[in-house]
Amino acid sequence: MSGAYADLPKTAANHVALSPTAFLAWAGEVYGERCALIHGDYRQSWGDTYTRCRRLASALAAQGIGAGDTVAVMAPNIPATYELHFGPAMIGAVLNTLNVRLDAPTLGFMLGFGEARIVFVDRAFAPVMAEAIAGLDNPPIVVDIDDVEYDGAEALIGEMDYEAFIAKGESDFAWAPPGDEWDAISLNFTSGTTGEPKGVVYHHRGAYLNALTNALVWDMPTHAVYLWTLPMFHCNGWCFAWTLAAKAGTNVCLRQVAAEPIIAALHTHGVTHYCGAPIVHNMLIEAGPEAFAGLPQTVHGLVAGAAPPAAMIEGMETVGVSLTHVYGLTETYGPAALCAKQADWAELSLEARVARNARQGVRYPTQQAMTVIDRDTGAEVARDGAHLGELVFAGNIVMKGYLKNPEATAKAFAHGWYHTGDLGVIEADGYIRIADRAKDVIISGGENISSLEIESVLSRHPAIASAAVVARPDARWGETPCAFIALRAGQSVTAEAVIAYCREHLAGYKVPRSVVFGALPMTSTGKIQKYALRSQAETLTDQPT
Repeated sequence: MSGAYADLPKTAANHVALSPTAFLAWAGEVYGERCALIHGDYRQSWGDTYTRCRRLASALAAQGIGAGDTVAVMAPNIPATYELHFGPAMIGAVLNTLNVRLDAPTLGFMLGFGEARIVFVDRAFAPVMAEAIAGLDNPPIVVDIDDVEYDGAEALIGEMDYEAFIAKGESDFAWAPPGDEWDAISLNFTSGTTGEPKGVVYHHRGAYLNALTNALVWDMPTHAVYLWTLPMFHCNGWCFAWTLAAKAGTNVCLRQVAAEPIIAALHTHGVTHYCGAPIVHNMLIEAGPEAFAGLPQTVHGLVAGAAPPAAMIEGMETVGVSLTHVYGLTETYGPAALCAKQADWAELSLEARVARNARQGVRYPTQQAMTVIDRDTGAEVARDGAHLGELVFAGNIVMKGYLKNPEATAKAFAHGWYHTGDLGVIEADGYIRIADRAKDVIISGGENISSLEIESVLSRHPAIASAAVVARPDARWGETPCAFIALRAGQSVTAEAVIAYCREHLAGYKVPRSVVFGALPMTSTGKIQKYALRSQAETLTDQPT
């Protein structure tokens, strides 16, 4: 800056790099006696959490691990996983949370690609991790996490135990914020919905801003009680690992996501907030309103992943959960947009209210820009709810880039935007609605068909628990819709009946020509792996109807 304000430089007194590690220090110092973590019968205060994370940072440093080194962890939603979101960052190391559902070859690739120096492994995943590191030329140090809530008997494979490792560290370790808030804080691999995971790198600034924005857009109060139904390994729990420190809330850990322990936690611990993919919310809808009876607190849920169908939004209203729809990708630190509710929506009919709440909505306040552009011209599409284009982002909560992949990074950031690959429209009120993934649009006889539209119809069928629609090659039409369907427990329906139902609600050319029943392949975060279904559709031998 020039002029009269030019002689006011940054100093140590008025400028520090933004980092979510500051949230932990604040919670530990201000609310040291309050409960930070609940895990079965175990309770841990914010003061103890801050001390333990400093010990962890110190112990890592003693192993020669420092700025830019990768620290991996393969564990469920337990206290150790939470602490690892802070300890490595305190010394400038980069956390790589590994998907606990991955196979050994994929894990081995990620550990090698990310150049992990050390990996913390929960006992449950010791066998697959042992196989993963066996083929590495430079295997990482292995530290066992022997969680008290796990009763399995898998052999430990590490050089030491997590608690013993922490005990070696100094409780008053002098950690420091990053020298540059652009420094990497975590490495997350894409979820695999395309079959091609890439290493997404987050920086301290983005993690800090998205953590705060999570609380801001959700009106999350101080001391909120948060249930970990969302995996911490997925986008660092969408950055909520850091959000809970900023709000001095209580983290209720959950090793395994199922309806019964979720409902029990709502009642026992006074849970106020939880996040999850549609599959988590469907669990609670299946539990019914009686499972929520007697709760004195309002329960707030965030849903992300695929656009929630009308049946889900209506179902959550029925059980009394206040549901907010957010949208994002691994490349945007998880949620970077939300369907911000307007006061006048409450006066609308259920059908109209559901239609508005199902949209991806508007940008997070800390995201600079979000719009839909014409893929050929790069210009913003008309705000008429009809013109289709690609949804793009720009701002502080967009990744640094893809690790060791400059070509993919350049492609993703073409023309000054992060390109999501999602196709959508801008409606008259400025809210964005996704029509489909670019790769999921079905082109049949020259007509573009949205797989999401068909899936929304299928989700309303009383016998259908979940559905995914992909293109199936067709000699006459080029492609036709193929529906893969998972039925509700105890329900049955024929393919012919499903097709007839779709004919009642869709234009003829949009009706699935093929129906396949069975379990749907899922990522660990509840996203349907459509690439696997597309491969299956290509090999079907029956003739489309």
